[in-house]
Amino acid sequence: MSPTKIALLGAIAGLTIYLGLPIGRVRNPVPRLRATLNSLATGILLFLLWDVLSLAWEPVDEAISDDTGKAVGYGAVMAAGVTVGLLGLVYFDRWIARRGSGSPDAEHIAAPDAKPWRSPAGQLALMIAVGIGLHNFAEGLAIGNSAANGELSLAILLIIGFGLHNATEGFGIVGPMAAAGQRPSWAYLGVLGLIGGGPTFLGTVVGQSYTNTTISIAFLSLAAGSILYVVIELLAVARRFSLKTVTTWALMAGLIAGFLTDAVVTAAGA
Repeated sequence: MSPTKIALLGAIAGLTIYLGLPIGRVRNPVPRLRATLNSLATGILLFLLWDVLSLAWEPVDEAISDDTGKAVGYGAVMAAGVTVGLLGLVYFDRWIARRGSGSPDAEHIAAPDAKPWRSPAGQLALMIAVGIGLHNFAEGLAIGNSAANGELSLAILLIIGFGLHNATEGFGIVGPMAAAGQRPSWAYLGVLGLIGGGPTFLGTVVGQSYTNTTISIAFLSLAAGSILYVVIELLAVARRFSLKTVTTWALMAGLIAGFLTDAVVTAAGA
């Protein structure tokens, strides 16, 4: 299979994220539905947090017994990535607040009258898309590298698995806006999908010609830090609904959805 076809399939795997985004267009969701979507997004993101951290830690763990110096280097990159991903968004939030746009905390997110392009809920959705995009770039690297090594069957299975998995990530992106009762435009959903899913294509292209463990760790750890920040924000939103049973079941559903879709990738031996 030609590199162009592999890259095209990588793009398809990333853009399946659009399958979950239209839920953000639901009109005037009732509080229970809003709470469910918010917690479903949280569950999916919790799975992604575990997933990216475990993938980033794997080369560190392998290097500990073989090359202590390399393990220390990988570990430092991972720690720096998580720190930048998490605290970077904290300081970005403070910068937005200084400009008078407010902070995307639990109180401000639930502001359905704000425009999605400017609202804190819309900004939080954008942060989620960026974090998922970093994660999906690393997934694309895995696809491209498998194809470059002649393992086409593995590359195809990874494309299928990542495609199924990315379809659930669309729900995670629009969760904050659904919780706020906001209805984003199709244009905004298109931008969010491109930011979250497009990097899979870019990673596939790069992975076919170049791969580097340090770069992969950096992208995964950056994604982990940003996802952790977003999870903290979404949990604050969940508390406002005072629907503990609904939010807990939805959170579990999100976690299960993440593990089920990831099982396809595991079956491929990745």
